[in-house]
Amino acid sequence: MNATIAALLLQDGLTNGLLYALIALSILIVFLVTRVFWIPAGEMVVFGALTMGLLNTGMLPGTVWLLAILAVVALLSYSWSCWRQDEWRHWWRVLAFCGLYPSLTGVLAAWMAPLKPDPGWRAVLTLLLVTPMAPLLYLAVFRPIADATILTKLIVAVALHTVLIGLGLLLFGAEGLRSPALVSGRIDAGFMRISWQLVLVLIASVVLMLALWLFFENTLWGKALRATAVNRLGARLVAVRLELSGLLAFGIAGFIGALTGVLIAPISTMYYDGGFLIALKAFIGVVCAGMVSFPAAVAGALLVGVLDAFAAFYASSIRDVIVFAALIPILIWRSLSSHHSEFEE
Repeated sequence: MNATIAALLLQDGLTNGLLYALIALSILIVFLVTRVFWIPAGEMVVFGALTMGLLNTGMLPGTVWLLAILAVVALLSYSWSCWRQDEWRHWWRVLAFCGLYPSLTGVLAAWMAPLKPDPGWRAVLTLLLVTPMAPLLYLAVFRPIADATILTKLIVAVALHTVLIGLGLLLFGAEGLRSPALVSGRIDAGFMRISWQLVLVLIASVVLMLALWLFFENTLWGKALRATAVNRLGARLVAVRLELSGLLAFGIAGFIGALTGVLIAPISTMYYDGGFLIALKAFIGVVCAGMVSFPAAVAGALLVGVLDAFAAFYASSIRDVIVFAALIPILIWRSLSSHHSEFEE
C-alpha cells in the first residue's frame, strides 16, 4: 500500500464513518429518551435511498403506500389507547397527523414522480415521505409499551425490524437501486480526487450535528428531551409530556435516517435488506460511547468507517467479521471500566 491508496481508503472510510455517525446519533437519541433500541434505524436509511432511486426513474415510490399503512395502524392503536383510558384530548391532533399528512404527501408524490424533478426536489420529497414513518411507528408500536422493560422493547424492535424488511421486499422488490449524484463534479487536489458528493456528505453531516447541539442546548423542546433522558419521573413532575418527548425523539431519528438515505443513495447501491448491516455498524459507535455520549458515538462511528474501509482492502471477504470483532475488546473495556449495577429506569 502506498500513500495514494491509503489516502483514498481514509477518504472512503471517513465518508462512510460520517454516515454511520448520523445513524449512531439517531439510535442514541431514541434510546436515551424512550429506552428503545432503535434497530429499524437502518430501514429508515434504506427506505430513503430506495425512494430516491424510484423517484429518479419517474415511478411512484412504495413509501407512499407504506406511509399510509403506518398512519392507519398508528391511528387505530392510538384510538384504542384513548378508548381504554377514556382520554380523547389529543386524539384530534393525531387524527390530523395520521390522516391529512399522508394524504397530502401522497398526492404530492403522485404529481411530482412522473415529472422526474431535479435532485434537490427529489431529496425534499424523500424527506417528506420517510421522516414521519418513525413517529408513526412510535405511536403504533412503542407508545403502548412505553412502561415495559428494556428487554421487552428490544424484542419488539427486533420483530418490527423483521416486519419492515418484509414490507420493503413487497413494496420495492429485490432489485437494488442507486441514484445519480446530487452534486456532480470533483475536486482535484494533488493525487486526491474528491467528488462534490463527498463534500456534500461532510457538510450535511457537520451541519446536522451542529443543529442537534444547538437544539438540545438552546430550545425548550431540546431541554425537555434532555430532562426525559436524565430522569423520566422528574421530567413528568415538571410537566414534561413523556409521550410528546418520545414522539419528538422518533421524529428526529426519522429525519436523520431519511437524510442519511438521501446522502448514501448516490454512493452505494441499496437493497431492501441492507439496513440491518448499516445499523449494526452504527451501533458499534454507540457502544463505544457507552450508550450515553454523543461525541463519543460520533468518534466511534468514524473509527468503524475507517476500519471498514481498510478491512475491505486487505481482506474483503471477511471485512464485516473484522469490524464486528472489534466490538469484543470494546465490550471488555467497557465492562472493566464501569461499575456493575442493575440498570434502573
